[in-house]
Amino acid sequence: MTKTNLTANYVLKLLSKEYGPIEWHPRHDPASELVYTILSQHTSDINSGRAFDNLMQSFGSIEAIANSDIETLEKTILTAGLFRIKARRIKIVLNQILEEVGSFDLSFLSEMPLEDAKTWLKKFDGIGPKTAAVILCFSLGMPAMPVDTHIHRVTTRLGLIDDKLSAEKAHDILESMISEKFVFPFHMYLIKHGRQVCKARNPLCNKCILNKTCPSSNLFQKT
Repeated sequence: MTKTNLTANYVLKLLSKEYGPIEWHPRHDPASELVYTILSQHTSDINSGRAFDNLMQSFGSIEAIANSDIETLEKTILTAGLFRIKARRIKIVLNQILEEVGSFDLSFLSEMPLEDAKTWLKKFDGIGPKTAAVILCFSLGMPAMPVDTHIHRVTTRLGLIDDKLSAEKAHDILESMISEKFVFPFHMYLIKHGRQVCKARNPLCNKCILNKTCPSSNLFQKT
Protein backbone atom coordinates (compact mmCIF):
# COMPACT_ATOMS: atom_id res chain seq x y z
CA MET A 1 0.00 0.00 0.00
CA THR A 2 1.22 3.50 -0.83
CA LYS A 3 1.78 5.44 2.39
CA THR A 4 -0.26 8.59 2.83
CA ASN A 5 -0.90 11.31 5.35
CA LEU A 6 -4.25 12.07 3.76
CA THR A 7 -7.42 11.78 5.80
CA ALA A 8 -10.96 11.26 4.57
CA ASN A 9 -11.94 14.65 6.01
CA TYR A 10 -9.18 16.40 4.07
CA VAL A 11 -10.20 14.65 0.85
CA LEU A 12 -13.83 15.58 1.50
CA LYS A 13 -12.86 19.22 2.06
CA LEU A 14 -10.96 19.53 -1.21
CA LEU A 15 -13.49 17.63 -3.30
CA SER A 16 -16.34 19.72 -1.89
CA LYS A 17 -14.51 22.83 -3.11
CA GLU A 18 -14.08 21.24 -6.51
CA TYR A 19 -17.63 19.95 -7.04
CA GLY A 20 -19.78 22.16 -4.84
CA PRO A 21 -22.49 21.28 -2.31
CA ILE A 22 -24.39 18.03 -2.63
CA GLU A 23 -27.72 17.42 -0.94
CA TRP A 24 -29.41 14.09 -0.37
CA HIS A 25 -32.81 13.45 -1.93
CA PRO A 26 -34.55 10.07 -1.98
CA ARG A 27 -34.22 8.37 -5.38
CA HIS A 28 -36.73 5.52 -5.07
CA ASP A 29 -38.56 3.72 -2.31
CA PRO A 30 -36.40 0.91 -0.83
CA ALA A 31 -37.98 -1.97 -2.77
CA SER A 32 -37.72 -0.08 -6.05
CA GLU A 33 -34.15 0.87 -5.21
CA LEU A 34 -33.41 -2.81 -4.70
CA VAL A 35 -34.69 -3.63 -8.18
CA TYR A 36 -32.83 -0.67 -9.68
CA THR A 37 -29.57 -1.71 -8.03
CA ILE A 38 -29.80 -5.29 -9.24
CA LEU A 39 -30.35 -4.00 -12.76
CA SER A 40 -27.30 -1.74 -12.45
CA GLN A 41 -24.90 -4.58 -11.72
CA HIS A 42 -22.20 -4.97 -14.40
CA THR A 43 -23.73 -2.46 -16.80
CA SER A 44 -23.84 1.27 -17.47
CA ASP A 45 -26.16 3.73 -15.75
CA ILE A 46 -27.82 4.43 -19.09
CA ASN A 47 -28.63 0.79 -19.78
CA SER A 48 -29.81 0.01 -16.26
CA GLY A 49 -31.87 3.20 -16.16
CA ARG A 50 -33.62 2.27 -19.39
CA ALA A 51 -34.31 -1.23 -18.10
CA PHE A 52 -35.76 0.11 -14.84
CA ASP A 53 -37.96 2.65 -16.60
CA ASN A 54 -39.18 -0.03 -19.00
CA LEU A 55 -39.89 -2.36 -16.10
CA MET A 56 -41.95 0.19 -14.19
CA GLN A 57 -43.81 1.34 -17.31
CA SER A 58 -44.62 -2.25 -18.25
CA PHE A 59 -45.67 -3.50 -14.81
CA GLY A 60 -46.61 -0.36 -12.91
CA SER A 61 -45.74 -1.68 -9.45
CA ILE A 62 -43.28 -3.79 -7.49
CA GLU A 63 -46.13 -6.19 -6.69
CA ALA A 64 -46.73 -6.83 -10.40
CA ILE A 65 -43.03 -7.40 -10.97
CA ALA A 66 -42.91 -9.96 -8.16
CA ASN A 67 -45.92 -11.77 -9.64
CA SER A 68 -44.59 -11.79 -13.20
CA ASP A 69 -43.19 -14.86 -14.89
CA ILE A 70 -39.44 -14.99 -15.47
CA GLU A 71 -39.68 -14.95 -19.27
CA THR A 72 -41.65 -11.69 -19.31
CA LEU A 73 -39.22 -10.11 -16.89
CA GLU A 74 -36.30 -11.15 -19.06
CA LYS A 75 -37.79 -9.52 -22.16
CA THR A 76 -38.53 -6.33 -20.25
CA ILE A 77 -35.00 -5.82 -18.90
CA LEU A 78 -32.98 -6.80 -21.98
CA THR A 79 -31.04 -3.53 -21.99
CA ALA A 80 -29.64 -4.19 -18.51
CA GLY A 81 -27.42 -7.04 -19.70
CA LEU A 82 -27.22 -10.41 -17.92
CA PHE A 83 -31.00 -10.18 -18.10
CA ARG A 84 -31.65 -13.85 -17.36
CA ILE A 85 -29.66 -13.77 -14.15
CA LYS A 86 -31.11 -10.43 -13.09
CA ALA A 87 -34.72 -11.37 -13.83
CA ARG A 88 -34.49 -14.48 -11.69
CA ARG A 89 -32.66 -12.61 -8.93
CA ILE A 90 -35.27 -9.84 -8.84
CA LYS A 91 -38.21 -12.22 -8.70
CA ILE A 92 -36.67 -14.43 -6.02
CA VAL A 93 -35.64 -11.62 -3.68
CA LEU A 94 -38.93 -9.74 -4.01
CA ASN A 95 -40.90 -12.84 -3.14
CA GLN A 96 -38.59 -13.63 -0.23
CA ILE A 97 -39.20 -10.14 1.14
CA LEU A 98 -42.95 -10.42 0.60
CA GLU A 99 -43.02 -13.72 2.48
CA GLU A 100 -41.16 -12.28 5.46
CA VAL A 101 -42.59 -8.75 5.66
CA GLY A 102 -46.03 -9.24 4.11
CA SER A 103 -45.53 -6.21 1.88
CA PHE A 104 -42.82 -4.29 0.02
CA ASP A 105 -42.73 -1.45 2.52
CA LEU A 106 -39.18 -1.47 3.87
CA SER A 107 -39.30 1.92 5.56
CA PHE A 108 -38.90 0.21 8.94
CA LEU A 109 -35.21 -0.24 8.11
CA SER A 110 -34.62 3.45 8.80
CA GLU A 111 -35.52 2.85 12.46
CA MET A 112 -32.90 0.13 12.86
CA PRO A 113 -29.21 0.62 13.71
CA LEU A 114 -27.22 0.75 10.48
CA GLU A 115 -25.45 -2.57 10.97
CA ASP A 116 -28.72 -4.33 11.83
CA ALA A 117 -30.38 -2.90 8.70
CA LYS A 118 -27.45 -4.11 6.57
CA THR A 119 -27.60 -7.57 8.11
CA TRP A 120 -31.34 -7.79 7.53
CA LEU A 121 -30.98 -6.98 3.84
CA LYS A 122 -27.95 -9.18 3.20
CA LYS A 123 -29.75 -12.33 4.27
CA PHE A 124 -31.74 -12.26 1.03
CA ASP A 125 -30.50 -13.81 -2.21
CA GLY A 126 -28.64 -11.35 -4.43
CA ILE A 127 -28.17 -8.62 -1.80
CA GLY A 128 -24.52 -8.09 -0.96
CA PRO A 129 -22.78 -5.25 0.92
CA LYS A 130 -22.97 -2.81 -1.98
CA THR A 131 -26.66 -3.39 -2.77
CA ALA A 132 -27.58 -3.13 0.91
CA ALA A 133 -25.60 0.12 1.24
CA VAL A 134 -27.20 1.61 -1.88
CA ILE A 135 -30.71 0.87 -0.61
CA LEU A 136 -30.06 2.33 2.83
CA CYS A 137 -28.19 5.35 1.50
CA PHE A 138 -30.21 6.39 -1.54
CA SER A 139 -33.69 5.44 -0.33
CA LEU A 140 -33.55 6.11 3.39
CA GLY A 141 -30.70 8.59 3.84
CA MET A 142 -28.83 6.34 6.25
CA PRO A 143 -25.03 6.78 6.57
CA ALA A 144 -24.17 3.71 4.50
CA MET A 145 -21.23 3.95 2.08
CA PRO A 146 -21.71 2.05 -1.18
CA VAL A 147 -18.33 1.25 -2.74
CA ASP A 148 -18.29 0.88 -6.51
CA THR A 149 -15.27 0.51 -8.81
CA HIS A 150 -14.73 4.28 -8.95
CA ILE A 151 -14.69 4.72 -5.18
CA HIS A 152 -12.52 1.65 -4.66
CA ARG A 153 -10.02 2.90 -7.25
CA VAL A 154 -9.85 6.48 -5.95
CA THR A 155 -9.55 5.59 -2.27
CA THR A 156 -6.91 2.98 -3.04
CA ARG A 157 -4.83 5.44 -5.05
CA LEU A 158 -5.19 8.01 -2.27
CA GLY A 159 -4.01 5.43 0.24
CA LEU A 160 -7.17 5.70 2.33
CA ILE A 161 -7.61 1.93 2.07
CA ASP A 162 -5.15 -0.85 1.44
CA ASP A 163 -4.79 -1.89 -2.19
CA LYS A 164 -5.37 -5.50 -1.13
CA LEU A 165 -8.72 -4.67 0.43
CA SER A 166 -11.69 -5.75 -1.68
CA ALA A 167 -14.55 -3.38 -2.50
CA GLU A 168 -16.91 -5.54 -0.44
CA LYS A 169 -14.78 -5.13 2.68
CA ALA A 170 -14.17 -1.43 2.10
CA HIS A 171 -17.73 -0.30 2.88
CA ASP A 172 -17.50 -0.40 6.65
CA ILE A 173 -13.93 0.92 6.75
CA LEU A 174 -14.69 3.99 4.65
CA GLU A 175 -17.87 4.67 6.64
CA SER A 176 -15.85 4.76 9.84
CA MET A 177 -13.47 7.41 8.45
CA ILE A 178 -16.06 10.14 8.10
CA SER A 179 -18.82 11.71 10.16
CA GLU A 180 -22.22 10.17 9.50
CA LYS A 181 -23.64 13.40 8.10
CA PHE A 182 -20.91 13.50 5.45
CA VAL A 183 -21.07 9.88 4.25
CA PHE A 184 -23.43 10.64 1.35
CA PRO A 185 -21.54 13.66 -0.07
CA PHE A 186 -18.24 11.81 0.40
CA HIS A 187 -19.66 8.92 -1.63
CA MET A 188 -20.90 11.25 -4.39
CA TYR A 189 -17.68 13.28 -4.56
CA LEU A 190 -15.55 10.15 -4.90
CA ILE A 191 -17.74 8.84 -7.73
CA LYS A 192 -17.60 12.19 -9.56
CA HIS A 193 -13.85 12.35 -9.13
CA GLY A 194 -13.39 8.77 -10.31
CA ARG A 195 -15.46 9.35 -13.44
CA GLN A 196 -14.12 12.77 -14.38
CA VAL A 197 -10.51 12.87 -13.18
CA CYS A 198 -9.14 9.79 -11.44
CA LYS A 199 -10.02 7.49 -14.32
CA ALA A 200 -9.06 3.84 -14.50
CA ARG A 201 -6.87 4.48 -17.53
CA ASN A 202 -4.92 7.68 -18.04
CA PRO A 203 -6.04 9.56 -14.91
CA LEU A 204 -5.89 13.34 -15.28
CA CYS A 205 -3.44 13.92 -12.46
CA ASN A 206 -2.42 17.33 -13.81
CA LYS A 207 -6.03 18.50 -13.36
CA CYS A 208 -6.57 16.84 -9.98
CA ILE A 209 -7.12 19.02 -6.93
CA LEU A 210 -5.50 16.27 -4.85
CA ASN A 211 -2.42 16.06 -7.07
CA LYS A 212 0.07 17.58 -4.63
CA THR A 213 -0.90 15.28 -1.78
CA CYS A 214 -1.91 12.09 -3.60
CA PRO A 215 0.71 9.38 -3.00
CA SER A 216 -0.04 7.79 -6.38
CA SER A 217 0.17 10.83 -8.64
CA ASN A 218 3.83 10.24 -9.47
CA LEU A 219 2.89 6.85 -10.91
CA PHE A 220 0.80 8.47 -13.63
CA GLN A 221 2.64 11.70 -14.35
CA LYS A 222 3.92 11.89 -17.91
CA THR A 223 7.47 13.03 -18.40
